[in-house]
Amino acid sequence: MNVTELSRRLRVNIKELNEVLPNYGYDIGRRAVKVDDKIADSIIRDWRRMYADWKEKQRRAKEQLRIAEKEARKAEGKIVILPAVITVRDFAAALGLPATNIISELMKNGILASLNERIDFDTAVIIAEDLGFTLQLEAGAAPEAEVSTSQVVEMKQQLDAETEENLVARAPVVVVMGHVDHGKTKLLDAIRTTNVMGGESGGITQHIGAYQVVKNDRAITFIDTPGHEAFTVMRSRGARIADIAILVVAADDGVMPQTVEAIKIIQAAKIPMVVALNKMDKEGVNVDKAKTELSNQGVLIEEWGGNVPLVPISAKTGLGIDKLLETVLLVSDVEADKIRANPKRKAIGTIIEAHVDKGEGPVATLLVQGGTLHKNDPIVVNNEIYGTVRAMKNHLGIFVDEAPPSMPVKILGFKVAPEVGDILDVAKMATATKVKKTKTSGIVAAPVKQQSAEADEEDKEAAEKKHWLNVFVKADVLGSLEAIAQTLEKYQTEEVGVKIIARGLGNFTEADVSRAESSGALIFGFHVAPMPSAAELARTKKVEVHLFKVIYDMFNFVEKRLNEMIPAEVVVTEHGTFKTLAIFRTDKKAQVVGGRVDQGKIPNGAFVRVYRNREYIADGKIVGTQMGKTDVKEIPAGHECGIKYEGKEPLQEGDVLEAFTREEKKRKVVFTK
Repeated sequence: MNVTELSRRLRVNIKELNEVLPNYGYDIGRRAVKVDDKIADSIIRDWRRMYADWKEKQRRAKEQLRIAEKEARKAEGKIVILPAVITVRDFAAALGLPATNIISELMKNGILASLNERIDFDTAVIIAEDLGFTLQLEAGAAPEAEVSTSQVVEMKQQLDAETEENLVARAPVVVVMGHVDHGKTKLLDAIRTTNVMGGESGGITQHIGAYQVVKNDRAITFIDTPGHEAFTVMRSRGARIADIAILVVAADDGVMPQTVEAIKIIQAAKIPMVVALNKMDKEGVNVDKAKTELSNQGVLIEEWGGNVPLVPISAKTGLGIDKLLETVLLVSDVEADKIRANPKRKAIGTIIEAHVDKGEGPVATLLVQGGTLHKNDPIVVNNEIYGTVRAMKNHLGIFVDEAPPSMPVKILGFKVAPEVGDILDVAKMATATKVKKTKTSGIVAAPVKQQSAEADEEDKEAAEKKHWLNVFVKADVLGSLEAIAQTLEKYQTEEVGVKIIARGLGNFTEADVSRAESSGALIFGFHVAPMPSAAELARTKKVEVHLFKVIYDMFNFVEKRLNEMIPAEVVVTEHGTFKTLAIFRTDKKAQVVGGRVDQGKIPNGAFVRVYRNREYIADGKIVGTQMGKTDVKEIPAGHECGIKYEGKEPLQEGDVLEAFTREEKKRKVVFTK
């Protein structure tokens, strides 16, 4: 069996295969092309056990290395100077660590942050100490000057500090999560009894929205997060501001990759969960399979002795929707002491969507989490005044003068658009400063890492090995732009990768085309279009422009392009050996010789290695094969024959030829996002 076929069957790359096998007595050799069939069968039988054991050893080794690195950093006593507020990306660069390590440490501490989100100095200190670093606040920096991702922590502290007599019950905030195509949008459609899918491309929700419904005279707020895996960041934020999560699982598919991802986010956010088992209208669905897969992920439903309610539904027919809403209200009653707020304080809440509207200018959707927002209130975000609440619309598009806790409202009056996930806090008006109008620009250059010399050298070496797909991304809203950028950055292998040279909001211009041309980049537009002059310039300059309305169409396109850039794998197949016994004719370009096939077979058209006295001397090619006076396609072992040979080195009697063929196989990588 070919090694490539073995790796395909085991669904693992050859490099990893060669790392695992020697640890368990299967040292097939890193340059091996074939594996004995019996050994291959044995490997296939033992693979699960070996791979699981190897993974565990790797995990333990990584943990020991992490502890050793932490102790080494402590012993070194190096001090890292940071500003009062820093993005996760820049924080990782300052420490000289991969950003994924920092995000992982933040998650362990209950903070779900993306690369471009900001954390304050106090949060950075906690993370750095866990990693063995010592931090120092840079001279003149004031930690109170700005609020960052840890605003979430500060807001929680503010809301928790409210006195009992000021707290009243509010509508529960529910986030709906699930694997793409498992029916999340159809469920929300069924709940709201309005067809929102008609306006969505490909049935996929493109932006976060928020909606309210009334059941048993009680309001429920739904945070509508996109269902595709690309929107991990947006889902994380949704989970962070929600009281209850509905996990949509299709009864016919069961638990899928995005389902697992959603479960992890819900568990990290420490909010109660309700499982909506969808597509119960289909025949032959295996409910127990879905329940078992859920239990394997730590989600134990009530009927199996756990604490997670499961409601069978059909978003298509409406089956079980009322029961689902009643279950949500029951869970909110259990959590009643947590689902309260003070409506009399100044408003505080989270921006869950932001964009620039052609007619209305910069607008954003706010979920009020404490207090009441009034018309003409100042808009204070990140301790900066972004404007005044000129008008507010509820989820139905109706103008309202005030928004109490748990109410989502679209706010008009921003001077510049805020970031998705920012905290609006009217109470900080006294210490706030005016926002700079240049704060949110149309184009944002890809961040430059400030890393150590060693890290720079590693990056340089990696860059030399890789084939890069340069892209310039433009989108209509900030939430989509950030989510697209974060997912594109995950398309990396040792050989290919995506490099975002710039990103921005709105339709792309001639300047964008010129910038893309200078860096050899493709322009990706998501729900945007080119200006007429920009489209003409792109055609003239031959800059590739690709416009998308469905998010995963973009990612499918990227995967296809990256796979086209991966060098083909050359598979060499050994066929047999031929011993030269007589030279019949020698021409300028070729020789006709007679001999015997000792092993395997000699096919017409095969390449050969020529050995003389057991020493390799040259390569050549067989361009004709005859048995007797008959032309044949190949000659089997044990037969004498004639061959026509082409090569720089003429053959002599006694030369041995090893026949082989080369085949280029296009490789395909399945990217993990």
